[in-house]
Amino acid sequence: MSRRHRRRHRLFRPILRPFPGRKLPPDLRVGRVEKLAAALPEGLADPGFEVLMRRIDGAPFFGGNRVDVFFTGRDAFAAMRESGEAAQREVLLESYIFKDDSTGRQFLTGMKAAAERGLTVRVLADALGSSATHAEFWQEMESSGIEVRLFHPLFKGLWYQPFRDHRKILVLDREVAFTGGMNIGEEYGSFRRRPKPGETWRDTHVRVTGPAAWEMAVVFSEGWVHASGETFEIDPLPADLADAPGSRVMVLDSRPNRGQAESAAALAAIGSAARRTLWITNAYFAPGHQGLDVLGDAAARGVDVRLLLPGKTDVPIVRRAGHGYYGALLERGVRIFEYQAAILHAKTLVADGLVSVVGSTNLDFRSFVFNAECDLLILCPITAATLEEAFLKDLESAEEVKLEDWRRRPLTKKIGDRVARWLSPLL
Repeated sequence: MSRRHRRRHRLFRPILRPFPGRKLPPDLRVGRVEKLAAALPEGLADPGFEVLMRRIDGAPFFGGNRVDVFFTGRDAFAAMRESGEAAQREVLLESYIFKDDSTGRQFLTGMKAAAERGLTVRVLADALGSSATHAEFWQEMESSGIEVRLFHPLFKGLWYQPFRDHRKILVLDREVAFTGGMNIGEEYGSFRRRPKPGETWRDTHVRVTGPAAWEMAVVFSEGWVHASGETFEIDPLPADLADAPGSRVMVLDSRPNRGQAESAAALAAIGSAARRTLWITNAYFAPGHQGLDVLGDAAARGVDVRLLLPGKTDVPIVRRAGHGYYGALLERGVRIFEYQAAILHAKTLVADGLVSVVGSTNLDFRSFVFNAECDLLILCPITAATLEEAFLKDLESAEEVKLEDWRRRPLTKKIGDRVARWLSPLL
């Protein structure tokens, strides 16, 4: 067996990437990786960009994928239900919030049916995010043959309470997977009726069909075992499946002490390699000084940098923390828009019509220090065009924040924004 073949065989074994305990080399960390990305002759279109991403994360790009994007809970949940009904062996569902409401009940009905068909069904929910869901709901799941685990149960292991499972993952037969910003709850839309305008949250979810779904099963297994679930076997992925034509996808997953520095460096590298556009939608925005530099430097290079952020929010203090960064961003040429039509909960990035990121990660301290997260880095012009079209449509329901107006806001708001920004690491 050649050295190259042995390397590829190891690459596609069911192991976590980045490896637990891996130390990101200094030249690939935020603060230095930006120079490597900016030096790519063709930016995000350069062959060296994919090489740089693999160096940063230690993970492969999986080819042979089809990516579908959903912008409403009604559409995303319908696709999840349809894919679940077609599953033949296994359902893996991981969600920060799993509510006992009409949407949660619909998911429960689908999973009961899967268990009755003889499928293995595992559900992992975060204990804090799902704290409003009563124990009887989980007991009903278990009595139906569904395996259930709660991540970091409340009042058990107090030292670990700040660390939460913020992922939103559904994997079916390790061949189809969903992820994005949507939890399981009616706020994204009800199965029973069509919502009124502005009633449901604005969010983005993706379905990936192909080898990347196998990698997401590996990511699920990490949280499952951490929550005291039994280890389950995942067969290696044949390398030739990941070389097939189709969207190329890297799974950017992280948890405390694994992958967080890599995910931050990957986002910084994308921003630094962008040449034309860098459009970001984010629900909870408090990026810190290094994030400011990446966005400001891109704008200074002439990149069209736009941020779509919440005008309405379920966590006002985090929105105020984000306001604490507006002035510096506006002064450096970054354009900021606040979405007014509904609560904005999406976490997406699209750059140069080539690179997209969709997942659960917010641009705040909590996502990069305390949370387990999962995002898909997608190299596909079709997916990028879909996200660009949605971004421009969202801007029709947004108000742009102008520097002159921002400077004229009341002193009380300026002080409140500054205080919230100081508190952002605690939020």
